Amino acid sequence: MDYFPPRGTADLKAFGTYADWRRSFITTAKNPYFDSFIRWQFRVLKEAGKIEYGKRYTIYSELDRQPCADHDRATGEGEGPQEYTGIKIKLLELPPSLSALSGKDVFLVAATLRPETMYGQTNCFVLPEGEYGAYLMKTGEYFVVSARAARNFAFQEMTEEFGKYPCTATVKGQELVGMPLEAPLTSYKVVYALPMTTISMEKGTGIVTSVPSDAPDDWATLRDLQTKAKLRDDFGVKEEWCAPFAPIPIIEIPSFGTLTAVTLVDKLKIKS
Repeated sequence: MDYFPPRGTADLKAFGTYADWRRSFITTAKNPYFDSFIRWQFRVLKEAGKIEYGKRYTIYSELDRQPCADHDRATGEGEGPQEYTGIKIKLLELPPSLSALSGKDVFLVAATLRPETMYGQTNCFVLPEGEYGAYLMKTGEYFVVSARAARNFAFQEMTEEFGKYPCTATVKGQELVGMPLEAPLTSYKVVYALPMTTISMEKGTGIVTSVPSDAPDDWATLRDLQTKAKLRDDFGVKEEWCAPFAPIPIIEIPSFGTLTAVTLVDKLKIKS
């Protein structure tokens, strides 16, 4: 505060800035008059019930245990939080790796940017070679997600202890393939976990819910599994886990109809 202001003023004068520099002042605690005004202002507002302490979603430094704003970072300036909605998809049966959780509420939790499309779910996708963990939330439920997602949950006060996310059990994605699921809002009473090889474990939760009516990737993958017996054999997928599930119309778009993804995949002759 001693070094920069005079040099900033000199540069602005050199640019020809027309200003009454007698009226300039510093807006930090270094200026006791301005500082006392701000303190008074906040006291009055707090006493009037106009402000209170709270939390907001932000980039957080685990090392420093505090929010990490743009100019605090060595790299990553301009990055902000990405808001996802977590969709709890209940496991109606448990694979052997999760047998210790028998009788508990265990969910595959998918991250989506489009929660309004959940009415069109026909299945859920997992990464066959991906390693998932079962993590206990403070609600008593177990979430099956990637370790990265569990870490994010822990810093959003969803686990019992802030920043802590002990893993109860691990399970490979391939072991989840074929598990019957109860997905919220869809008209299918039971859907199944199916393999998708393009899932990134470093994005979202590593679990992808499938709405083939409006997501071309979802439709192309589901269609491959429905029509290619060798592909099903490669991943150990039974025909009854995928073949009976037709896309559910949920959104009508002019010129594309009610099955936008299906229409565009056909129109663009996408083979796989």
